[in-house]
Parts: sequence; structure tokens; C-alpha cells
Amino acid sequence: MKAAGLCVPAWVMQGEKSLAEPFVVYGASGSGSVPIEATLRLLDLPYRVEEHAPWAGKEEASRLARINPLAQVPALVLPTGELMTESAAILIWLADTHPDGRLAPAPTDPARAEFLRWMTFVSSAIYALYWIADNPSRIIEKTEDHAAVKARIFDRVAHCWERMGAQLRPGRYLLGEELSVLDLYVATASRWSPGRRRFYQVAPALAEPIRRVDADPRLSALWAERFPFTEGWER
Repeated sequence: MKAAGLCVPAWVMQGEKSLAEPFVVYGASGSGSVPIEATLRLLDLPYRVEEHAPWAGKEEASRLARINPLAQVPALVLPTGELMTESAAILIWLADTHPDGRLAPAPTDPARAEFLRWMTFVSSAIYALYWIADNPSRIIEKTEDHAAVKARIFDRVAHCWERMGAQLRPGRYLLGEELSVLDLYVATASRWSPGRRRFYQVAPALAEPIRRVDADPRLSALWAERFPFTEGWER
């Protein structure tokens, strides 16, 4: 288990407020913890990362299971000590409990229903498929069938992005003119297989808003550290 450094916002360094117990993110580079880390940075909240890659082997999964019985990332420990799991729930909760950050439509906002719809869609229709794609032996015994299973899963992921792209009418961002945690969620998940190139092909309406998230200067250090744009990353 590797503990990353504590990310401390400017107001702490300036002594304007006292440092509360930080949030603790259990996650891994390039994983579903990245949009949560991005949200915490945009909200200027103190946090630290406990690095866990459950795909690294049984020992690592066993360590993580002490935090999350499903041995999955992300998980978030709140300053109160309470544990949260499920990426969409964490992102919605962070945005709702810090409304000044304007990272989600308010409950009375007309855009709220669409926001909740697509946050849940990304979580259930797309993200959930990677539990199988990451290790097809979880449901398919024959190793020779694994490649075909993964190919079909990635076709399904592409189809889901296509449906989302056909129904959303983005502005500067997916829900209009303001960045939301949905943008952060999609910016991360769309980089997983089958990759951004196919994402752009099947959901061209979503391309520019997500490229805008990639280029946000407030997140450049986070991307470089936690999900680098290495050569050929768009595949």
C-alpha cells in the first residue's frame, strides 16, 4: 500500500482556516478514483490518496477488502470517518455538499434530472462492465473465449457512448455552460477501452466538451500525475 502526499489547498497554506482531517481516497492511477481526485482539487478540499490497484494480485485485493469488502476502488473516507463507495454516489455527494463549487445542478435546477440520469448511466451501463472486461475469468472459464468476451464488452461500451451522444445536447460542457462532475466522470471513463478514438467516432457531439476538460489548466497537474496523456493515448 502506497500513500501519496497530502494535497493541501491554498487557504490552509495561508493559515486562513484550520486544517480539518482530510478526505482519504482509496484508488489507483487511471482508475475511477481519478474523477474523485479531480473533484476534490476543484473544490479545494484537503485529501490524500492511498494507492491500491486491486488488479495487482490477491495480496493487494485482500488489503483493499479491509476498506471495501468488494475489494474495489474507488472508496472515500470522509473527514468524519464515514466510508463511501460507488463512484457516481461519491461524485454527486461531493458536488451537493459543496454547492459553491457549482459542479452539479442544484436539486431544483431543471437540469438536475438529466444530470442524475447520465451519472447513473455512466456508472451502471458503462463502468460496471469493466468488472468483467478487466478479468473475463470471473464469468467465463475458457481462456480462449476471453478475447471475444472483451471485444463484445467494448462494443457494448461504444454503443452506450453512442446512445449518450445522440441524446445529450452539450454546450461548452456536457450539461451546458458549466463544468460538472459528469464531465470529469466521462473524461476519465472515455479513456478506458475501447479508447478515446472510438469514443470520438461514436459520440462526436461529446468530443469537444471532453477535450475541454482534458485541457483545463486547473487539472493539468492531476492528469500528469494520475492519468498522463502519454504518446498515443487516444488509441
